[in-house]
Amino acid sequence: MPDATSESQLKQWAMLVLLALIWGSSFILIKKALLVFSAGEVGAFRIVMAGTVLLPFAIPQIKLLQKKQLTYLLTIGFVGSFIPAFLFATAQTNLSSSLAGVINALTPLMVVAVGAFFFQARITLRNAIGLLIAFVGVGILVVAGGEGTGTELFSTMNLYGLLVVAATICYGLNVNIIKFRVQEIEAKGITSVSLMMVLPLAAIYLWGFTDFSFKLLHVEGAWKAAGYVAALGIVGTAAALVLFNAMVKLVTPVFASSVTYLVPMVALFWGVLDGERLFPFHYLGILAVILGVWLGNRKPKSPK
Repeated sequence: MPDATSESQLKQWAMLVLLALIWGSSFILIKKALLVFSAGEVGAFRIVMAGTVLLPFAIPQIKLLQKKQLTYLLTIGFVGSFIPAFLFATAQTNLSSSLAGVINALTPLMVVAVGAFFFQARITLRNAIGLLIAFVGVGILVVAGGEGTGTELFSTMNLYGLLVVAATICYGLNVNIIKFRVQEIEAKGITSVSLMMVLPLAAIYLWGFTDFSFKLLHVEGAWKAAGYVAALGIVGTAAALVLFNAMVKLVTPVFASSVTYLVPMVALFWGVLDGERLFPFHYLGILAVILGVWLGNRKPKSPK
């Protein structure tokens, strides 16, 4: 029979793989939803679903929080969920899901960069070099374009990749606000309350300023596309949060951060399976992004 240590390690790896599958699959879900809905509708409905499913956790937390904490949580709601949801959906109107997943791997480096610029956190030479290499990779992906031939480097620039970069900057700001401003609040409370605070804005926009309701009733495939977005909100945001929090309690930060390298692989798998084409310059850019993220996150070996 396997010992307790082996079972614990197996559980940790199972959680890591499951989390990578959830987050890595979010890009293909966005792509499928965009076949019916606009980027704004996809972003807003994603927030509505995520905020609604976590509402039972958020309501009891409100009375326990101070005004200053609520201000920070409102900011977290915007930079950690609301704005990125719209940025990713808009980016994928002209960017393949696989490349969006690769560029999203910049997130941990953006956490370091934003922390250094705005929160006086320390940035190492390794972080800086990794960030530079990763940005070179993003530049190659942008220049090569989402549908470039790969034979002429400057044939099709795709600046929509920069929207994903902007989303990773938002995530970097979000993590640093949590770390330096509301560390005393548990993660489930932070996420549920922050989503609850942006939920009304997303709902007002979705139901009052888009054709979402009309499409649900009159456009073929709309309910299927809405199901993709619902999965994004419920599984990709709410369930993934619970899973990640549980994993963090069981593993080291280094092990938890390794999900960063698995998510792009899952996104690439779904993209290629869906018929997305990758060309030589894309592979070069992908390699640079992954190498930069790996180098920037690699921990120096402790002296023996």
